[in-house]
Amino acid sequence: MSSLDRLEGRVALVTGAAGGIGGAIALAMAREGARVVVADVQPGAATLQAVEAAGGQGVAVTCDVADPDQVQAAVATAV
Repeated sequence: MSSLDRLEGRVALVTGAAGGIGGAIALAMAREGARVVVADVQPGAATLQAVEAAGGQGVAVTCDVADPDQVQAAVATAV
């Protein structure tokens, strides 16, 4: 296994992933082979596009981590 596929077969749920540090983490995890759930209160389409442009797979979900129902829905999407 190379370092570029060490997360192959795994799913990463990244909060705050619409930009900044969270977006960079989501992209890095995708580059390592993880499928990524881009979760944020802001639209995560740009991060998702970057993930897919890097050859990764993912989905963007709206999630306010202060709302337990939204967190539960994001986790359900990841699972």
